[in-house]
Amino acid sequence: MPVLEAPEDRMKKFKYRSKDVSARRQQRIAANLQLRKAKKDEQALKRRNISQFSNDLVSQEPVKMASLILEDIIKGVKSSNPILCLKATQAVRKMLSQERNPPVKSIIEAGLIPKLVEFLKVALLPDLQFEAAWALTNIASGTSEQTQAVVNGGAIQPLIELLSSPHVTVCEQAVWALGNIAGDGPAFRDDIIANNAIPRLLGLISTNIPITFLRNITWTLSNLCRNKNPYPCEQAVLQMLPALSELLQHHDNDILSDTCWALSYLTEGHNDRIHHVVAMGVLPRLVELMTSSELIILTPSLRTVGNIVTGTDQQTQMAIDAGMLKVLGQLLRHPKSSIQKEAAWAMSNVAAGPRHHIQQLIACNLLPQLVALLRNAEFKVQKEAVWTVVNIATGASQSQLALLIHSGVLEPLLNLLTAPDIKIITVILDIISFFLQEADKLHEKEKLCLLMEEVGGIEKIESLQLHQNCHISQSALNIIEKYFGECWDQGCLLPLPGWRYFPN
Repeated sequence: MPVLEAPEDRMKKFKYRSKDVSARRQQRIAANLQLRKAKKDEQALKRRNISQFSNDLVSQEPVKMASLILEDIIKGVKSSNPILCLKATQAVRKMLSQERNPPVKSIIEAGLIPKLVEFLKVALLPDLQFEAAWALTNIASGTSEQTQAVVNGGAIQPLIELLSSPHVTVCEQAVWALGNIAGDGPAFRDDIIANNAIPRLLGLISTNIPITFLRNITWTLSNLCRNKNPYPCEQAVLQMLPALSELLQHHDNDILSDTCWALSYLTEGHNDRIHHVVAMGVLPRLVELMTSSELIILTPSLRTVGNIVTGTDQQTQMAIDAGMLKVLGQLLRHPKSSIQKEAAWAMSNVAAGPRHHIQQLIACNLLPQLVALLRNAEFKVQKEAVWTVVNIATGASQSQLALLIHSGVLEPLLNLLTAPDIKIITVILDIISFFLQEADKLHEKEKLCLLMEEVGGIEKIESLQLHQNCHISQSALNIIEKYFGECWDQGCLLPLPGWRYFPN
């Protein structure tokens, strides 16, 4: 059973002067790791089951073998007759393109993958290459075991060779297959990179290729940026970044979405990774894309900028200079709670920086937005708002702390003490204790106690003394005894005309 921290140990973590800014921001990142994970509904990890494809290579004649039983199709694929091989491979592709329950397992168990890989190498029969690549694409879009079967069958190198095919449809299908394989995980991604696929992929990008082709190239590049443990190697990242920077200027929504997701993967983690992206000069464009009405663009662009402000103070300042705080003000009011949550997370990481970053948050009038989130947002958003309060408070100057309190943050913060979340209750108690501690230093404790009493905060803290979690109950007891016992004894919790708390 894990050992829980004592309240006084937790309190130390909120002391601004005991940590440098970088440590505070990194602590904030660790506290909300799940938000930094590149999870998304808008883009699948791999694209499964290509059921339609417009091309000039595939014969428009009915494929008579499509209705045959699998045993006959297997015989056809293994035949020495090229025409029979093509028709049987077309039949396999059609079977694998079924929307429901494609027989991937049966095809693998029948031992057809080595034959399909062999067909990729038959340059004189581009129709056969295309059908085989399509079939392998759909197999590789299945489970990791099925993707593994394609890789074990030796498909990666022949597919990379097809990136040089003079037939656009063959080349595009190879791109798609490689994207599916790369999307399975870092091992296969690195196999593709090690086989020199990136220069060939980048060489395909031009203004003359069909938009669908460019979309597939972008998506495959995105999967080559994806996954960690390990991240893609630095050389591969530096190869891809100039192209991604160019693609970020495109007008197509799908291309913009996949490019932003690629950049979001590349800005996860170490500051050096963030530096490579920021050095491309993409921040102004990313901030511009944060204003998009299309969620498939807004979500990954916001994620990328959010990742960037987890970096160094300089990297965060570059994002601020690009206008990200002004856009955050709009996104904190977005009708989608998922966007509000990401925006609040980004704001909390800016707030984890030095005091001049906190001042810029205040100057952009984000404190009223913060209070509104604490009052009215969904709980998952409120939690991010709580972290923002913590980061502002523990890094603020006295005047900034006064502005935070004057913003009206106290009442909704105290109301969240009734939330069904032990961690958030603990954090709020810690920050309330911090408020009181700082007020005591300025001889303003009684006035802050009065304010808390007026908004019903004392009653809420008192009730937590009976909480089933021992750390919460102890924290509540400590606050009551240390800060309110004396106030009650002295009778100071009475309305005081014209009082102010915390000097500006």
